[in-house]
This record gives sequence, structure tokens and C-alpha cells, in this order.
Amino acid sequence: MSKPDDRSNNKERIENNIGHTLQNMDEAKDYAKAHSEELSEEEMSQIKEKNQRREESIEGLREEAKDEAHNQKDV
Repeated sequence: MSKPDDRSNNKERIENNIGHTLQNMDEAKDYAKAHSEELSEEEMSQIKEKNQRREESIEGLREEAKDEAHNQKDV
């Protein structure tokens, strides 16, 4: 028998993912700043591109968190 679908902690899980992603962005920025003289243009570009993807992911996660909060109110 399969487990019932428990979504009671989705909002908290999504908020946790947002926090981790923001932390990763900050760490990448700090790393790039501290090692800018040692990194090639390509490496710096990769860091910037990855942070851009992280930003886009955060936007989606925030929308998902809003949906979950709305769904929890309806239950």
C-alpha cells in the first residue's frame, strides 16, 4: 500500500530551499569577490550565470510558497 500524500510541510520545505539558495548565492558572490584576481573571465561568468539561475529559481519557489500558503488556508 502506498503512503498517503502528505503536503502539510510543503510551505516550510519551500522556504527552507529558498534560504539555502540565497545562502549559496551569497557564498558564490563572496568567493568570486575574494578570488577575482585568480579566476578567469569564464569562471566569473559561470558564477554569475549560476547565480542568475538561482535567482530565477527563487522567484519560482516564492510563487510556489504563496500557492502552498493559500492552499493551507483552504484546508
